Amino acid sequence: MEEYKTLSVKVPAGVDTGDRIRLSGEGEAGTQGGPTGDLYVVINVREHDIFQRDGKHLFCEVPISFVDAALGGELEIPTLDGRVKLKIPEGTQTGKQFRVRGKGVAPVRGGGAGDLMCRVAVETPVNLNRRQRELLEEFRGSLADDNSHSPKTTGWFDGVKRFFGDL
Repeated sequence: MEEYKTLSVKVPAGVDTGDRIRLSGEGEAGTQGGPTGDLYVVINVREHDIFQRDGKHLFCEVPISFVDAALGGELEIPTLDGRVKLKIPEGTQTGKQFRVRGKGVAPVRGGGAGDLMCRVAVETPVNLNRRQRELLEEFRGSLADDNSHSPKTTGWFDGVKRFFGDL
């Protein structure tokens, strides 16, 4: 005879996809009057809008303005238990990753919490007004013929020169 029953399951913090929670005595009835078996609940963790999880570590992408990337600054970033300040040093490039220790996930089987790894993405401004465009043109002119301010461009052009020089 089938019987339906609603059960409450306490899901501990730190569980991950594939983890199982055993509910003793809540499974199927035993054969020939034997004791009931156990019910196993298999966890499937939904994806998060901001964080990606890898074990006990969390990863996120943080957009920053090109002004903050160039001059440095401080951002408030979200964590699982509130916000923390992240200091952005001047000259930060897209893809730079910052580690915030202890702000990942505390594993269910014990041990310290993982880290939050924040990768910055420098955003290019859009919909500039006339004055902003003028200021950027002036800035571009001040950098003319001086690649010392563009570490990736300099390295890329050096690689292109070596490539064509080897042909």
